[in-house]
Amino acid sequence: MELRQLEHFIAVAEEKHFTRAAESLRISQSGLSASIRALETELGASLFVRSTRRVELTQAGRALLEESMRTVASASAAREAVAAVRDVLRGTLSVGTEQCLGAVDLAEQLSRFRADHAAVAINLGFAGSAQLLDDVAIGRLDLALLAVCGATPQGVRLDTLSTEGFVVLSGKRHPLAGQKEVSISDLGGETIVGFQPDWAAQQLAARAFAAAGLPHAATLEVGDVHMLLDLVERGLGVAVVPAHFARKRPDRLAATPLADQSLEWTVAIATPERPSPAARALLAQLV
Repeated sequence: MELRQLEHFIAVAEEKHFTRAAESLRISQSGLSASIRALETELGASLFVRSTRRVELTQAGRALLEESMRTVASASAAREAVAAVRDVLRGTLSVGTEQCLGAVDLAEQLSRFRADHAAVAINLGFAGSAQLLDDVAIGRLDLALLAVCGATPQGVRLDTLSTEGFVVLSGKRHPLAGQKEVSISDLGGETIVGFQPDWAAQQLAARAFAAAGLPHAATLEVGDVHMLLDLVERGLGVAVVPAHFARKRPDRLAATPLADQSLEWTVAIATPERPSPAARALLAQLV
């Protein structure tokens, strides 16, 4: 089994298509197909269910994917470690983040990093915090900025950047706007504007509602911070969000502190226990 074959396998698994995978790898489709067939022969198992339009992983393929990603990530880290000994950071730094964390100006930080390490290519993607943790654990990401909302997978290290409370965002004329603070139990009859289930703010708020014995059904569910603010501003509901959201539209939205102290927004940096040299450099810059 060669590292090149594992890279080919990962590309097909992610693209779900041999032609697109071959294009991304810049090799011929026939060469890619031959590489995958050789890998399947060596393992004695089919890795993909093939159809005319797409391919899907078999059970054996799913089992191989996670380990393949770890192996390829480890090989990449080894190459970068050798380059680092020569005082030159090279390779690729894959970074993930959830939207609107509030603790880091990521664009500024990545700009600084690129200025200091021009030979490192930066890949950036967005996802929910739980997914980001999993991606760090399996080697898909070198570093992730996220909100702590569950158990930390084995092999992942968290460095805390900041912690803050939550507020209830409402329109300026909403009855909650004039209160000094509000509790979860006060929101039982309110229409909730919330994020999609994989966002950390949504998961944390749902747990707080459950602890208070209330359902947390986001009648208006969005995948964009600005849309959430628009809906609240127009009086379509209220939102339970981290306190820093209050800084976005202070002239048009009211932010009432949430009395429930157990609901906290903790932003952290997730890295593997043995981060790549490039990830270590960015981590040192951030903390």
